[in-house]
Formats: sequence, structure tokens, C-alpha cells
Amino acid sequence: MDTIERLIAIFQKFPGIGPRQAQRFVQFLLRSPPSMRRELIELLQSLGGAVKQCAQCMRFSSSSGKTCSMCSNPERNQKLLAVVAVDADISALERGGTYRGLYFVLGGTISLASEKTNNLRIKQLFDSLPQRIHAGLEEVILAFPANPEGDATAIQVREKLTEVLSPLLTITALGRGLSTGSELEYADPETIKSALESRR
Repeated sequence: MDTIERLIAIFQKFPGIGPRQAQRFVQFLLRSPPSMRRELIELLQSLGGAVKQCAQCMRFSSSSGKTCSMCSNPERNQKLLAVVAVDADISALERGGTYRGLYFVLGGTISLASEKTNNLRIKQLFDSLPQRIHAGLEEVILAFPANPEGDATAIQVREKLTEVLSPLLTITALGRGLSTGSELEYADPETIKSALESRR
């Protein structure tokens, strides 16, 4: 396999990228100036050292401290915590321009095929709650995709939260401004805003 074919094969491993899109990426890189390719190479090489996981929200960040810029920002609303499936969902909620609370990245959703939660950070979420409540947390928003996996995850997390912390916290979920089956990261700002405002 030559260099071009190998690069196409790597791009095809990216989520949502098929063979034709992968080929377009490679063709774009071939037409790009060498300076752009060098910058891309440098950024990829520094990714491992420059980016780390925030100890508080578990999202990937290039902040120098243990916590990311959002978690360490005193202007964020400590009363609200949105639990999301993946990092990209944070960007989607931020684009909406309505939510100013904190986040926790669960690391995915429950697979309906296996119903396993091994790779999800449910324990880390629960371990973080006493400190968050002490800091003023009042509401946990379950902000998962509007699909069967997201719904199953929301049900399980809600049940566990209710068992342990129901008198201390309000537990809500995004309203259905999001259509069923939609991914949060692809939603437009108005849809995100509507979903946040109609949470229940």
C-alpha cells in the first residue's frame, strides 16, 4: 500500500468519514502549501503532550493546570452541571450561547446491545458530586443524544442520582427541541437553546 492509500485508510477510520471523503482530504492536503502540511504535522506531534484530560469535567483540553479553562472560570454558574456523552457535545451547548454552567463528560452512552457501562465515568461523576454540591450545585442536566442509547443512559444515570441525591439536587433532561436520533454536536444553536429552555 502506498502513502496515499495508507493516508486514505487512516482518514476512513475517523467517525463519519467514508472512502470518498477520505480521498478528498488527501487530495486537499496534496494541493495545500507545504507550510500548511508542516503545521498539521507539528500539531499532530504535539497533541499527546499539549492536550490532557481535565481532572474535573474529564474533557480534553490544552490548559496548563489540572483543570480546564471552563472549570476554573469563576464566572461559570456553579449551580448547573450538564452531563454530556462526549467532548463535542460541550461545543454544541456552548454554540447555543444560553448555557453558562459546568460540564461533566461521561465518555459515551450505554450500548443497547450489551448494556455495559464499563467505559462510562459514572463512578467519577458520583465521586465529584459531594464537592460540587458543597460549591453550590443545585441541578444536574442530563444532556445526552436524542436516540435510544442516549435515552437508556439518561434513565440509568437519573435512577442512580435519584437513589442517592434526590433531596439535594434537581435532575432534568434536555427537552425535545432535538429530534429523535439526532447527535448533539450537529444541532444548530437555536435547537440547542430550545432544548435547554424546555428541559424537564
